[in-house]
Amino acid sequence: MAAIVVILLLFVLAFLRVPVAISLAVSSIVGLLMVDFSVSTVIQKMFTGVNSTTLMAIPGFVFAGLIMAQGGISKYLIECIQSWIGHTRGGLSVVTVVTCMVFAAISGSSPATAAAIGSIMIPMMVRAGYEKRYTMGLVAAAGTLGILIPPSIPLILYGSVSEQSTGKLFSAGILPGILLGVALIIYAVIVAYRKGYGGLEKVPLSKRWMPTLKATWGLIMPILILGAIYTGIITPTEASFLACLYALIVSIFIYRELTWSKMKGILMESVNTTSMIFLIIASALVLGMFLTTEQIPQEFAAWVSNSGFNKWTFLIVVSLLFFVLGMFLEPTAIILITLPIFLPIIVALDIDVIHFAIIMVVNMELGMITPPVGLNLFVVSGITGEKVEKVIKGVVPFYAIFVVVLIIIILFPQISLALIK
Repeated sequence: MAAIVVILLLFVLAFLRVPVAISLAVSSIVGLLMVDFSVSTVIQKMFTGVNSTTLMAIPGFVFAGLIMAQGGISKYLIECIQSWIGHTRGGLSVVTVVTCMVFAAISGSSPATAAAIGSIMIPMMVRAGYEKRYTMGLVAAAGTLGILIPPSIPLILYGSVSEQSTGKLFSAGILPGILLGVALIIYAVIVAYRKGYGGLEKVPLSKRWMPTLKATWGLIMPILILGAIYTGIITPTEASFLACLYALIVSIFIYRELTWSKMKGILMESVNTTSMIFLIIASALVLGMFLTTEQIPQEFAAWVSNSGFNKWTFLIVVSLLFFVLGMFLEPTAIILITLPIFLPIIVALDIDVIHFAIIMVVNMELGMITPPVGLNLFVVSGITGEKVEKVIKGVVPFYAIFVVVLIIIILFPQISLALIK
């Protein structure tokens, strides 16, 4: 009975557009009170749940991504890549995807990637003759690479909940991220040839080295950060704050584009984003307490076992579930709500826990561009001033690409596991 009340209350609050964190907390606390649970224990659980060294990487990467976007690093990365391939057929769309891949390798956030790259590339592509609806869809779709290519905030959370190595999860995201990026590039080139989208004027070879040298500081950043993690020199949490320090030094002393007025905005947005994520984490942990008290994970695992599911049918059903959840919830909430339920089943069906993480994140990428709550849709709408409905129309052709890539990743676990030592 309590479980039904919690589910109904959660959906009612979500329908009323109550913030996800508040919806989770209120519905879970009501459920716990129905089973005679101490409120003081709930508060203690919320605090201890976010008091984690691993989770401290989240504010670090959020802050670093915002500094990159405002301090000139993203701008010079775009200029560099544009000078080399911007003149080719569909070159600007390829520049958009490639720059999103590079930015994703530093920021760990899809909305940050879409905002930083879209604010520069969308006006440029429109001026070059690209259809605005298409450019918005491309940026929204390519921006999702921010949560797949490491460092990734959802993968950090996944590692925290599943007690898996964050470094291994990061390694698992590299090849699938490249695969999805290449798929988007191929589609962009096909569209360019079909619709006659050209490129910019070709930059002479002698003039390409200046923007390349200027962008070197940004190009070095993912190599420095990820290299330090994979070699074991520093932990992902330490790497997040190294990224902040590096971005600050480059933006203030080398590019000299980070002013105090920009810094105040960055600090406010960083605090807002981090607070939102941590409040969702704390609230989802309360829901986890309720689920554990009611033994719902165990009952669900028993139901799956009795239903005769094999790992393939389970992965198909779970992917459909993630798609539906992604329409209403953010990746943080989805991981914290579903993963504790699915972990016993994953182990029982002999599905690699790290491979499942990549399947989960690719599904969440699809959720980032799926209405009504797809964050990247609202980010692109905000930076262009267009209605969300127009962004959604631009995104629709990209759904098929995500589905195909997801199927390939499910069928070939080696793509996710090849780089894990």
